[in-house]
Amino acid sequence: MIASLEGFLPSALPRAWHAWLGPSASDMLRAVGQQLDERDEETSITPRAEHILRAFEMSPDSISAVIVGQDPYPAYSMASGLAFSVNKHVTTLPGSLRNIRQELADDVGIQLPHHGDLSAWATQGVLLVNRHLTTVVGKPGAHAKVGWSHFTDLVVRTIATKRPDTVAVLWGKQAQTLLPLCTGMPTICSAHPSPLSAHRGFLGSKPFSQVNSLRAQRGLPPIDWSLETEA
Repeated sequence: MIASLEGFLPSALPRAWHAWLGPSASDMLRAVGQQLDERDEETSITPRAEHILRAFEMSPDSISAVIVGQDPYPAYSMASGLAFSVNKHVTTLPGSLRNIRQELADDVGIQLPHHGDLSAWATQGVLLVNRHLTTVVGKPGAHAKVGWSHFTDLVVRTIATKRPDTVAVLWGKQAQTLLPLCTGMPTICSAHPSPLSAHRGFLGSKPFSQVNSLRAQRGLPPIDWSLETEA
């Protein structure tokens, strides 16, 4: 059991990201951890503590695109630490993920596996990050005001400065609050893939081929959007 998120979160951010983001990253994560500790919600916070910063396991120097969502899936054991992704053992996929998979197949013709694990995209340099990195089981948006936005502001602002060819994909209003920080980056905005909004601009938006088109305009190779097939 993690004794204190205030102490744990700064230590969980990989060293390369600390160097990339600067010393304020530790202060922001410590402040978020303190807020979460004071709420005494450790047993109900999702994702699990060791997965909260999972998106940052990839090297910051490898980023090719960043897909931003709102906050983790609130259902028990759904959140994996990667925005919109679930672990392979999850058999009932969230509605947002089902819509992403449908758009993926329609847009670039990917053969879909049965699972909803999107971690293969991280190996292609796709940072899958939510605007707010935690919530409470059964309570979407519960941690929208604990300070996560300061940290994700820093992440996107730093990407825009250090890797301006990164394509920013902002799905939904929460993600699109980052738009002013994406100056100079190629950016794709649409409705959130949630069943409540997907038919108002997400489905048919072709974000995956758009990303590759924007990269091609900069002389960069396409992202392989394939997902790992089952063993």
